[in-house]
Amino acid sequence: MLNSCDLVIFGATGDLAIRKLLPALYRAFEEQSLAEDVRIFLTCRTDKQVENYIQKVEDTLPKFLNQDEFKAPTWSQFKLRLRPVLIDIQESEIGWLDLKDQLDESKDRIFYMSVAPSLYGVCCENLSKNNLINDSSRVVLEKPIGYDKNSANGVNTQVGRFFKESQIFRIDHYLGKETVQNLLILRFTNLLFENMWDRQSIDHIQISISETVGLEGRAGFYDDAGAMRDMVQNHLLQLLCLVAMEPPNQLNGDSIRTEKIKVLEALKPITKDNIRSHTVRGQYVTGEANGELVPGYLEELGNPKSFCETFVAIKAEIENWRWAGTPIYLRTGKRLKSRYAEIIVQFKPVSHSIYSAFGSQSPNRLAIRLQPDETIQLILTSKKLNSTQMELREAALDLNLNDKSHRIHSDAYKRLLIDVIANDPSLFIHREEIDHAWAWVDPIIEGWKEIDYQPELYRAGSWGPDASEELLKKDGRQWFNGVC
Repeated sequence: MLNSCDLVIFGATGDLAIRKLLPALYRAFEEQSLAEDVRIFLTCRTDKQVENYIQKVEDTLPKFLNQDEFKAPTWSQFKLRLRPVLIDIQESEIGWLDLKDQLDESKDRIFYMSVAPSLYGVCCENLSKNNLINDSSRVVLEKPIGYDKNSANGVNTQVGRFFKESQIFRIDHYLGKETVQNLLILRFTNLLFENMWDRQSIDHIQISISETVGLEGRAGFYDDAGAMRDMVQNHLLQLLCLVAMEPPNQLNGDSIRTEKIKVLEALKPITKDNIRSHTVRGQYVTGEANGELVPGYLEELGNPKSFCETFVAIKAEIENWRWAGTPIYLRTGKRLKSRYAEIIVQFKPVSHSIYSAFGSQSPNRLAIRLQPDETIQLILTSKKLNSTQMELREAALDLNLNDKSHRIHSDAYKRLLIDVIANDPSLFIHREEIDHAWAWVDPIIEGWKEIDYQPELYRAGSWGPDASEELLKKDGRQWFNGVC
């Protein structure tokens, strides 16, 4: 049975709501994943925005859906769920009581904070002042939560004054991707991987999130945050946790979060003494991307004195029985050669190869592609077909989620919104995870400052600074660079 609720999106005129949340809700509606009486309240700052909101969504929604998705009959029904409302988030007198009058006392209430984190506290306070929070209310928080451990603790404490931890859903859209969810199923339901998922069989792991874009209008935020705060502290560490965690006792939010926290606690600290051998930070300069000359970071930013990193590579180590001695390499950057997010699990070579005379053998590897395509490949060694000679080649066992699930439009936000409505916290982040992630990241950022580690320059359209290749080369390894 689908849960009934009233969903309120604060900041509904913003980019996130228009580009991600409303398309996700449209998809959920089309797939009949929303209860018949779910209503979506969309906060606007002016009367004109309220008046024009439905038309704006109708005009923009097709742009953010696949070509075949927008259907006039579906839209005509979906728009009946939408309720634009006038709210001033920072003023407790404007619009809040009108919203209260429209909400159904008998339904769950979900408040989605599609606004700057600096507004989370005041928004929750105004919800409380106007008696809009009930026992079944939930609040959804977008990243970034804080700038470091102390500021993250401040945001969480503000929200925690009005909502219990069980009511707070901190979202990381990477956790809603189909391949990320399949990772847990792959690990914990297949004997093949259950018995090989440790330092005895795995040589190393690579987790990469590569972007081809530059600042995209986020200059103010990005120059304060950098790649470490923007990507490593949340997306990359969350993926690392899912790759490395122990099997949870039960398939529920508390059990999964407990195991993820154990991974974060076991991360070996990186200090100023080993920071140059375990991390690389870079900044892109002018280069060629997609056949066009693109400006460097400083030109885009308009500040020739910024030392913000647009690229990070890290050799992470987990100090526990399963992973001791097995490095996990993390990498992310802007203006790189191609756009993709991928996890590579590189297995060790066979102990004795009887086919060494017939060519080189690459060890098996598991490639989990998160974007742009969602696929899982197991790379094996096979005989080259149609050859009279004994020749070896790589062959892929391919689970292409896009092909197998062509009737279901994969959408991380859709999945996570449905989970919030169902009150399922499994794919959301606990406050302790935030604390432990910052506790590992903060000393790295401080260490860079202490030793004056300036970003190493790399050409836009490349795979990042040369030092990134050296990080793995000195261990006898190399990045796969999106090539399964």
